[in-house]
Amino acid sequence: MAHGVEEGVAGGLAAEGEDGAADPARRGVAARLPTAALECFAAERERWALWLPVGTGAGVALYFGLPAEPLLWLGPGTVAACLPLLWLVRRRLAPVVLLLGLLSVALGFAAAQLHGVAADAPMLTRQLGPVQVTGRVLAVERQPTGTRLMIGEPTVDRLAPEAAPARVRLHLPAKVAPPEAGTVVRLRAMLHPPAAPAEPGAFDLQRRAYFEGFGAVGFVMGTPVAQEAPPPGGWRRVTVAFEQARAAIAERVRAVVADPAEASVTAALLNGDAAAIPGPMMDAFRDSGLAHLLSISGLHVGIAAGIVFWVVRALLALVPWVALRWPIKKIAALAGILSAILYTLLVGAPLPTLRSVLMTGLVMGAVIADRSPISMRLVAFAGIVTVLYDPEGMLGPSFQMSFAAVVALIAAFERFTPWAVRQRREMGWLGRGTMTLGGIAFSSVVATVATTPYGLYHFQQVAFYGVLSNMVAIPITTVWIMPFSLLSYLLLPFGLEGPAVTAMSWGVRLVIATAERTAALPGATAFLPAMPDAAIAAVTLGGLWLAIWTGRWRWLGLAAVVGGLVAPVFAPRPDILVSEDGTLMAVRSAEGMLSLSAASDGRIANSWRRRDGMEKPEEKAGQDVWPLAGVSLDGRLRCDALGCLYRAEGKTVALLRQPDALPEDCAMADVVVTAAPSRGCRAPLVIDRWRLRREGAHALYLSDKGIRVESVRGQRGDRPWTMGGRLPDGRAGGR
Repeated sequence: MAHGVEEGVAGGLAAEGEDGAADPARRGVAARLPTAALECFAAERERWALWLPVGTGAGVALYFGLPAEPLLWLGPGTVAACLPLLWLVRRRLAPVVLLLGLLSVALGFAAAQLHGVAADAPMLTRQLGPVQVTGRVLAVERQPTGTRLMIGEPTVDRLAPEAAPARVRLHLPAKVAPPEAGTVVRLRAMLHPPAAPAEPGAFDLQRRAYFEGFGAVGFVMGTPVAQEAPPPGGWRRVTVAFEQARAAIAERVRAVVADPAEASVTAALLNGDAAAIPGPMMDAFRDSGLAHLLSISGLHVGIAAGIVFWVVRALLALVPWVALRWPIKKIAALAGILSAILYTLLVGAPLPTLRSVLMTGLVMGAVIADRSPISMRLVAFAGIVTVLYDPEGMLGPSFQMSFAAVVALIAAFERFTPWAVRQRREMGWLGRGTMTLGGIAFSSVVATVATTPYGLYHFQQVAFYGVLSNMVAIPITTVWIMPFSLLSYLLLPFGLEGPAVTAMSWGVRLVIATAERTAALPGATAFLPAMPDAAIAAVTLGGLWLAIWTGRWRWLGLAAVVGGLVAPVFAPRPDILVSEDGTLMAVRSAEGMLSLSAASDGRIANSWRRRDGMEKPEEKAGQDVWPLAGVSLDGRLRCDALGCLYRAEGKTVALLRQPDALPEDCAMADVVVTAAPSRGCRAPLVIDRWRLRREGAHALYLSDKGIRVESVRGQRGDRPWTMGGRLPDGRAGGR
């Protein structure tokens, strides 16, 4: 059937050539290229199905990229329409392939739509408090500066029950003892909406909060008071029990490991809660390329399930009667699946862990079914299930970096394993040991290269010595830390975990030392400007093209990858940034450096600095501030007590500190930016209090062709999570 498609296309091109409408040489090239592409496509028939999860992800990306909420029936209706059409054309290959592609896209789009509707819950739109809040503690997350509480089904004074958020996330000071998960508490708190992006294209906490179900954030004033209430029921009882277990593990670790930082890392590897790790140590892990070890993901789940599989199989093999009569390999695989599930529940089931437990289950299932346990089809299946389970999570770094590493490693495994097997047969024990070490190094290189673009996109940072540090830290984690962590789990119910946790902490100490020494090396990290969405899309599609196809045409994907990676160098950065409330502004010098209107080390200022590629933005606060008066930034910026004038590319932008400057600046500036109402300002472009409230933070790009303005609302559109967007039925999202 594929040859029929090729012949149809080639025949159509040949018929076009017979009419003499084009030059013969050009007709020959035009005929050969599509035919060659179809031949390559037909030769890869076994790999076609691997593009189905790509289509599902594209459908999710399409949904989140829309400027307004689509009609609710659009996604499900397209899915429903594709099914009978597939039945009608089931005997024709080309229509079936096209319809399956459309179906996969529609499936992702529909899943994102339905998750958006299901997640709808009230969200605060203004600051509120101090107010009394009563609710059940769902999660307790220790941090270096205190504790973060997630309060479920809260009752908030001065808010009607139907207007109260489903959950609120509150910060508790370090000096106040946190309540236990599952407890109903009454507390006094300041509440405000989840923060909007610091600039167009920056991280969107409001979207994440909308899908995670918390509609307000804030901080606790005073001490929470426990209230009499019945225990939680149903699945909530299970989640609270696991939350209490995670807290108990952290307490047990702190009782055994004296060093607080070492204890926080050890506890994070046992309970999945890395929030308590001190900031400088987290920076060391990021700068050394070892931050993935602190996020419970495929590495940890795979090692844990593998250890359980090996131990159970070995113990059963010690009993001859059992080994000769029972399928011990399959029993061990079942034990591996169960251990992966329990481990995932214990660490809180983050998205990368769900992907990992799915893949682990499929690998162990393949062992039970006597099939190959490592396959790109397993990744494809896990990708579809994970995307359908949490469509919004697909946009986050955990999902993207996790899948990028796994897809790249399996693609490399498919290419090089046959060669490695042939070489290994001819080697002695020394050669095999060397090949094993080489395999670890090769895996580190592949995983690091695959995840680097996503680290650049989300964090604007690349760790140059990640391969070196992973070659040291991953073996320590595999052969020392994880076995003792599993032993700790077994001994915890009996209170005998002390020696195992102590031994585990020795390995953790080595990993910490590796991270700190690697991060201290000269040129350990580099910070680059934010990567555009189109660039990361090109890298992703190019990388998938390289990994999925097996023929020579796969190398065409390399062009897309390279193009996406160099895009940040040529992508323009804003000349002027204005915060959502207009109280913080930034302008760019002729050398390209960003300068702020006030000294700040807050969320907005650090986000601007980091997305601009500034190294260690939290250390730059106060070093990049406008003058109170005079001229700076190569003569571009002139300031006085009332405000500043910024001149570049023949344009003049007035940045007001006081509204008294409005009359004069409105008469001579191309753009006026003020945190006050403009009161009839007739400048060509005015960004004042009301516009900032409607559209959020602004970014201005100046050129000899004009002024381009971007806003957070313009970039996000009117969606249910944007404080004013609407659902398909006309109701306000985040009511």
